[in-house]
Amino acid sequence: MVKSSKISFKDSVDSYSALSSQISARKFKGLYLLMGEEPYFIDMLTLQFANGILSESEKAFNQTIIYGKETDSGAVINLCRQMPMMGSFQVVIVKEAQQLRGLDKLSLYTSAPSPTTILVLCHKEKNVDKRWPLYKHIAEKGIVFESARPRDYEIGSWLTSFIRSKGCSIDPKSVAMLTDHLGSDIAKITNELDKLLTYLPQGTKTITADHIEQNIGISKEFNIFELTKALSERNMQKAMLIADHFARNPKDNPLTVTISSIFSHFQRIFIINYQKWLAKRKGIPMVSEIELARMLKLPNTFFLKEYQQAAALYPNNKVFTIMGFIREYDMKSKGMNTGQADEGELLKELLLKIFFV
Repeated sequence: MVKSSKISFKDSVDSYSALSSQISARKFKGLYLLMGEEPYFIDMLTLQFANGILSESEKAFNQTIIYGKETDSGAVINLCRQMPMMGSFQVVIVKEAQQLRGLDKLSLYTSAPSPTTILVLCHKEKNVDKRWPLYKHIAEKGIVFESARPRDYEIGSWLTSFIRSKGCSIDPKSVAMLTDHLGSDIAKITNELDKLLTYLPQGTKTITADHIEQNIGISKEFNIFELTKALSERNMQKAMLIADHFARNPKDNPLTVTISSIFSHFQRIFIINYQKWLAKRKGIPMVSEIELARMLKLPNTFFLKEYQQAAALYPNNKVFTIMGFIREYDMKSKGMNTGQADEGELLKELLLKIFFV
């Protein structure tokens, strides 16, 4: 569970699955530290601890849930050293432990924990200092779970696996629609997916763009995925229609986010052109599609075809010019030299400059 080097989001997903299975199998340790920047996994494990260790009748006497900002380390230590009533052990869960006064002093307890207490520390927003005796004690005698935030390109594969765990599948376009609209907020994504799965017609095996549009409200025609696709195809009419939709719905389509996505799009086109140039210059084969998808940070090779076609339409001399436009309008999106233009007008200006390069 504990690694010396910085862990990845994938490490967190794997560790989460392993720890969740242990709880379900009722294989418990006396000390748990759930920490990190991604709150979703910490919340889910906390819920599992709260509901999966003691029976409802035992909870009344032997389970205590407290919040860090409302107490201190001394009170937690006193709770942990109490004997369970009418049971073999007690459970103490400290939520928002990052706000606990004197958190590091819990090492006075973790150095010699009670064999009849299960202590769960839920430490969000950041990690506990790994130099502290508290951390070292729990790493040695219990379990440390570290929850890393996902990078944008990691969300797609996780989302696909999450839906598969629910007995369903999802097509790549639908994955792109969800990640473009919901970002990397896992709690928000799972909440929307849970609602979607509830409303799907009985017997549905694959989630499609139509399902998402009907149940989540994300347009299958007017979204950032379709906008970048229109740019790839140099389809100016479609791109301007989408820009007009964005202009009418600025809260759902903030310009700074749209420009960031366009930048990433052309960055990927640049990488493909560069790899082609490199292979030709060195007289070596082009890198494999799997390796190219990794370089582009794509969830799978399905999306490669669009970028390969776009690269033929946008050689890197044009991409350099477009990158300059994107930087210019990124500054304007943040309020610099915008004149009287609103976000919708700025986006349309940017798109026209890209198409007329």
